[in-house]
Order: sequence, then C-alpha cells, then structure tokens
Amino acid sequence: MRHTSPHARNPLPPAVSSSLRQRFGARFTQGESILAQHGRDESIHPTAPPDGVVFVESTQEVVEVAQLCRQHRVPMIAFGSGSSVEGQVLATAGGITISLGRMNRILATRAADLDATVEAGVTRLQLNAALKGSGLFFPIDPGADASLGGMAATRASGTNAVRYGTMRENVLGLTAVLADGRILRCGGRARKSSAGYDLTRLLIGSEGTLAIITELTLRLQPLPEAMSAAVCTFGSIAGAVDTVIETIQAGIPVARVELLDRLTLAAVNRYSGTALKELPTLFFEFHGSPASVREQAEAVQAIAGDHGGEHFSWATHAEERTRLWQARHHAYFACLQLRPGHRAFPTDVCVPISRLAECIGETSADIARVSIPVALFGHVGDGNFHLVVLVDPANGQHLQEADWINERVVERALAMAGTCSGEHGIGLGKTRFMLREHGEEAVAVMRAIKDALDPDHLLNPGKMLPPA
Repeated sequence: MRHTSPHARNPLPPAVSSSLRQRFGARFTQGESILAQHGRDESIHPTAPPDGVVFVESTQEVVEVAQLCRQHRVPMIAFGSGSSVEGQVLATAGGITISLGRMNRILATRAADLDATVEAGVTRLQLNAALKGSGLFFPIDPGADASLGGMAATRASGTNAVRYGTMRENVLGLTAVLADGRILRCGGRARKSSAGYDLTRLLIGSEGTLAIITELTLRLQPLPEAMSAAVCTFGSIAGAVDTVIETIQAGIPVARVELLDRLTLAAVNRYSGTALKELPTLFFEFHGSPASVREQAEAVQAIAGDHGGEHFSWATHAEERTRLWQARHHAYFACLQLRPGHRAFPTDVCVPISRLAECIGETSADIARVSIPVALFGHVGDGNFHLVVLVDPANGQHLQEADWINERVVERALAMAGTCSGEHGIGLGKTRFMLREHGEEAVAVMRAIKDALDPDHLLNPGKMLPPA
C-alpha cells in the first residue's frame, strides 16, 4: 500500500535554515537533487524529500542539530545509505535529514576480544575490508552494502542469520543521541550483563524513532578454516523447503541456506550471466574445518536427495563461491530488470520453521492468481522469505494486486505465529500490521516509550507505530 502521510508538513522555520547554514556551511543543503535523493529508498512509496539535509561528521554535531530542531519543533530523520525497503527514511512530515554517511571511521578493532567500535556511517563491506588479514569478519550480510548504523536501526539480518544471528545478537553496545540532544551510551564490551534495562536492544530495530545511533560496538567472528558452497535444484518448491526443514531439525550447522524460485532464477541468469537451471533452487554455504564442511555437505546432499533434489554441485574455490553469492545478492536488482520501467513492491515475512512449507505453498497459490510477476526467494533457514512484486506505479490494478498479495502473506504469517517482517522492518509500509501482530497493550507500551523519549514526536515521525 502506497503511503499518504496524515502528518502536517509545516514550512521549515527560517531561523533553522539560517543557523544550519551558518554552522555547517556547504554541509547543509536545500538543493532539490540532494533533497530528492534523501527522500526516497528502495520502497514503492512516493518520494518525500526533507526540507534540508545536514551532513554530520561527529556525535557532537548530531547533538547540535538535535538541539536546534527540538527548539523549533522540527522533525529529524536519520539517513544511512538509503537501502531500506519500507519507507523508513522518507520525510513525510518534512524537517531535517541528518545524513550519517560521513561518520565512517572505524574507531577500534580488538582482535583479542573479537569486537570493533565503528561510527554509524561505516558500511559492512568497509568494515570487512579493514578486517582483512586479521582472521576475523563481521557476519551480518543483508545483501546491500548498508551502513552499520542503519542495519542496527532496522535490526537487519540477511543470508548468514541462520548461523550467526541478526544485528540484535551482534551489537554489544552503542552511542545514540536522543531527541533533546542528550547523548545516551548503553551496553558495553562485556559478552553478557544482567545490569538494568537492556537499552541497547530497545534501540536496535527502532528505526530512528527513539534516538539517532552514532556509534556501535560490534561482535566479530573468526574466519572459518574452510568454506564451501553448494547448489541443488528441485522439481518443486515443496521439496526444497522440506529439505531445509529437515536440515535444520537435524542440527546441521549450515551457515547460509537460500531458496530461489523459477522466476528468480531466470532473472538471476539474465542479470548475472549465470547458467543455473531455472528450477526451484537452494544455495548452501558451510563453514568449519575441511572435514566438518565435507560432512555437512554430504549430509545435506543426502537429505536433498530424499526430497527430489538433483544436480547437487559444490563450489569449494573462493572465486566460485563469490560468483555464486554475488548472483544471489543481486536477485532483487535482477528481478527489477524483468520489467524495465516497473517498480518493486517488496515484502517479507518470517514463520516458525515447521510452518514454512505450508506458508510458502499457500503463498505460491496466491502468486498464481495475480496478473503481475512475483518473485519468491529468501533466507529459509530461519523461516524468512521475500516476495518482490513488480508493478507499474501508474497502473491501479497492479497496485491493488500487490497490496492484496502483501496482505495475504502477512495475515498468513501472523496466523502461523510468525511476524509481518523478518528483516525489512516496519517503516511506513507495515505500520497497519502492528496492532494485529502485537495487540493493543503491547502497542500502548511502545507508544509510552516513544512519548517518554521523544515527547514531541520529532524523531522520524509517522514510522513504526500506527496512528493512535
């Protein structure tokens, strides 16, 4: 459903633009192209530009902007790399976008403790490049080269989550700026703590509605001694999903397991120049010692064979693995090329692994009922899958069908004790599902937390929570 903001959009007070221009010079802009760039993401929602963009370079500068905006009751939107897909960075109420991309310093890496402290604008690829040669890596991989602050704000996960968890498990502590300009430091470097409320986890996934994250201390992982990848095709999605379920239930510690349907495979082949069989396909990756990696792959191959899996092929060389996973990571953009000029209406859900086959099967039946292309792929090792619905934004029937299938898959997931979003977040697009998933009391508590930390509702207004 495309968003129409219920929030009043007031003009930016001249005192704010004057103060920001005087303080930040060319790092404050109201140029139309920059405003448009910071008023859109990868979602279907119409562009909603802010009234100005400030390119900050330190936590203290975020404090100064927050204090000025609070004084004049001006909305603030934190912006990382703009790769969100549910409208999280759209300035539907106007205001000032605080771009954190220049806060891109790696402040410390501590190999002995397997952690690192970074500014919020550091991207995951930048961090892993800096860790090269250390024997360590940061495992959370949502596909896009997202900023780590944005990944924390949306509680990102991705292909490695089945083994290494999400941002929730991999952020040890953080620094954030509250709506009134106070600096909040929470968490730390200890691997566990039972001291007080867990404010770190409160802010992870809050999508910039409670505070603006400026620094993070992250858990690192040792690089595995050996890695191998494998591809296996199936005659049906059901056989592929049953293979995943049995693999997880057997306790085989796969690092990644991804499902791509026929349409996605066709798009990937065309986009990436691959020659994969255009059938429902599982991509696997195994981490460990050479012996354990081989044992894992052999065990999964046997399970896949029991469910109709064929052409189980290994990729043990780094170049082969990289090419395979690049093709998987490009699946979203590959799907866009199926209908040039169309836009993607992406959605995702997550269900308990035992209900995954049922959920995907019923969703596939819904896909067959609509006239528009719908690609299905996802991180099925943890019960999370995605739909990329391709629509012509000017075609009302397309938008109605896209909204219908989104509603169907979410309602189905909630009925199966799942969630309306495994990793995309809520933003604008899924606020309407919050009451259905959490209930009146839980949403009331969330609103109370919002009111306590941001009483004027200046931080990313209109996101996350449904209108009261």
